[in-house]
Amino acid sequence: MNIFEALRESHERQRDLADQLLKTHGDSPERRSVFQALKNELFAHEVAEDRFFYIPLMMTDSGLGITRHALAEHHEMDEMVEELTELDMSNTGWLALAKKLTETVHHHLTEEEHRFFQQAGKILDEQQKTVLAKQYLNEYEHYKEISKTML
Repeated sequence: MNIFEALRESHERQRDLADQLLKTHGDSPERRSVFQALKNELFAHEVAEDRFFYIPLMMTDSGLGITRHALAEHHEMDEMVEELTELDMSNTGWLALAKKLTETVHHHLTEEEHRFFQQAGKILDEQQKTVLAKQYLNEYEHYKEISKTML
């Protein structure tokens, strides 16, 4: 498995959870559960992806631009998740913000897969892609466990 395949697995989970979230209603157990799962997935993915995909790319001139852009989008999503966490789930603004988060997640993942991955594929060699995948997956699993108790 290479880093792109590893990242895509989490991307699919993020898309599914974000879409499921929009189908929930009010302050329900289902909404709480799906939102918690999405928060956990985003957190674990972001920490591991930053460390074992974007930081190695940042060390190259050609990877600096995509890294800055991606990290800014991660920050934007973090702020939306934090705002959703603080809002009452039955508040009408909650669903509107959840829709904005879902759109941002979809945009970010599509941009990564269709633009950033192609650029990164030219920067990283095959061995790096395999090593980074293993490191990413270990970190991702670690933070997935941590996030269950933290968030």
